[in-house]
Amino acid sequence: MYTVGVITASDLGAQGKREDLSGKMIQTIVEEYGYIVKSYAMLPDEKNMLKEKMIQMADEQHVNLILTTGGTGFSQRDITPEATLEVIEKPVPGIAEAIRNNSFKITRRAILSRGISGIRGQTLIINLPGSPKAVKESLIFIIEELEHGINILTGDAKECGGS
Repeated sequence: MYTVGVITASDLGAQGKREDLSGKMIQTIVEEYGYIVKSYAMLPDEKNMLKEKMIQMADEQHVNLILTTGGTGFSQRDITPEATLEVIEKPVPGIAEAIRNNSFKITRRAILSRGISGIRGQTLIINLPGSPKAVKESLIFIIEELEHGINILTGDAKECGGS
């Protein structure tokens, strides 16, 4: 079983003025697929705080997967992708591309998402959108493939060929 860290980027949520429905949605979905949520954080849209939490989850808590929600839009305060870029060591553009492609089938506003994905050490980091509906649509679309990627990343599987 793999472990997950969940980070919600929300100024209002961090101030206790908004319930974190998106973070709860992530937790519900990953647990349904057998992952263990090891760490959760609700943070304001502050780049250094987001970076520090991702680094802590990856390097100290050794979670296999970090899923962020929020901060991927056009607002001046939306900086989750920029924080993630400063943390990852290898980009994994296919995940973010797949999320946007699938979301585009639902809404053309998917073109406005700036989420990215990448690897830090043995941790896969994925930026998800901020709304609970978009989180569910995106995560359900990619989750079955994530296990294979994490298997390769952690050395639990040796081959990518075959299927």
